Amino acid sequence: MSLIKKFASVGSATMASRILGFAREALIAAALGVGPVTDAFYAAFRFPNLFRRLFAEGAFNTAFIPLFSKELEAGGVDAARRFGEDVLAVLMTALLALSALAMIAMPVLVATIIAPGFSDSPEKFDLTVVMTRIMFPYLFCMSLVAMFSGILNAMRRYFLAALVPTLLNVVLIGVLLAALHLRLDPRETGVWLAWGVFVSGLAQLFFLIRGAGREGFSMRIRRPRLTPGVRRLLILMGPALVTGGIMQINLLVGQIIASTQDNAIGLLNFADRINQLPLGVIGIAVGVVLLPELSRALKAGDFVDAQHLQNRSLEFALGLTLPAAVGLMIMPAPIVAILYERGQFTAQDTALTAAALAAFASGLPAYVLTKVFQPGFFAREDMKTPMWFSLVTVIVNIAASLALFPLYGHVAIAGATALSAWVNVLLLASTLWRRGDFRPSALTLRRILFMLLASMVMGLVVWALLSVSAGLVAHPLLVVRILWVMAIIALAAGAYFATVLITGAVDRRELTRSMRRGKKPAAD
Repeated sequence: MSLIKKFASVGSATMASRILGFAREALIAAALGVGPVTDAFYAAFRFPNLFRRLFAEGAFNTAFIPLFSKELEAGGVDAARRFGEDVLAVLMTALLALSALAMIAMPVLVATIIAPGFSDSPEKFDLTVVMTRIMFPYLFCMSLVAMFSGILNAMRRYFLAALVPTLLNVVLIGVLLAALHLRLDPRETGVWLAWGVFVSGLAQLFFLIRGAGREGFSMRIRRPRLTPGVRRLLILMGPALVTGGIMQINLLVGQIIASTQDNAIGLLNFADRINQLPLGVIGIAVGVVLLPELSRALKAGDFVDAQHLQNRSLEFALGLTLPAAVGLMIMPAPIVAILYERGQFTAQDTALTAAALAAFASGLPAYVLTKVFQPGFFAREDMKTPMWFSLVTVIVNIAASLALFPLYGHVAIAGATALSAWVNVLLLASTLWRRGDFRPSALTLRRILFMLLASMVMGLVVWALLSVSAGLVAHPLLVVRILWVMAIIALAAGAYFATVLITGAVDRRELTRSMRRGKKPAAD
């Protein structure tokens, strides 16, 4: 299967999850609006989600996949299974202990880490504690989900691992529809949502265990032992704990600051949900596929293939995120209004959310480029260099957020997150270049230049269409607004892809060849 097909496989599954995520957020906006329960739910969900990104998807998988791939290449399935069973035993023991301690200390964690600003509102504070306790076991489930996903990805089975996250949205949509039908009050709906998060974690774990079993990879529960392989994993995980979840650290920092402004947490989450669509579909696809593929190429000593993988990943990432970023920065308000403005979500909420979305979108290419450059370090088992860069970006994020928040409120937090992402990309790319581990080919650099040109053309088309159609964009009938915004997006996409094809930013012949099974494009 070609690299583009692998990206498409993961991207299509992630797209399904993101579309369902929009449905979920629209229902939350209708059922809860922007208010204390919404703030409490997002603050509560951020905490286990932070640990999931830091520990499970971030630190664990970036360390586990290269080691598991090495065992698979060197010793076959049996050696990989023994390594997996040893890791599973230690992982489950650590997660049970962490979950128990966190649930006991939850009031202190909410007051000091999750949302210190909620202390002035006892009702919101207590609700956050309750919901976080209900949702925290989700971390246990999702950490095991990450391990089984890593196993399937290392075996080049990408689709199921990318698809199971849709279960979170399916379960929460069901909960919200039931709550709206029963006319539950917002507090009851929030508690129901917390239980839905927990149930969805169990469902995702169940399907991945079955999926690994169908691939002939079932594992037994062993007594936890610190074997040499497990020790190596823990050593690599230490720096990756910081590196793998840098965006989540930045978002948590933003949440802590935002908790001092009424409704800011809800506004930022509604904006970030839209920003997560291209980020998730493109960034996750690149991150999931590139690390195991690059690890295998370097293990086999195929440096030409490694260079090809990184060049094509860079082109794929920028070819889709640059136009997405431009579009979201130029027309955030019409998109927000269509998705959210109904029920308890007002026009004022739309304006505030749109401002945050534009700020988030300015860093969209940087978020995805991080997924392109970090595997160049992780595949070589260098976890420390990205860790130090991540620490720098956290400092940048905190400093910018604190400096700009008094002036721009929640928008400053989104902008600081974007700025820190660009700092991270600059540090990662310059270090890979200096070491000679990756230098984009002349062809790739030329294609990126033309992608920038095409994005500017597309931006002018969007701006011109918005200028001449203000009445249609703000039409009182929702269906008219939806049709016109879709028409703008379609015309803008047509302008972009026409430009990239005319300039040669995308080679039609190479694209056709790369889509054919078993046909490897020429090396850079």
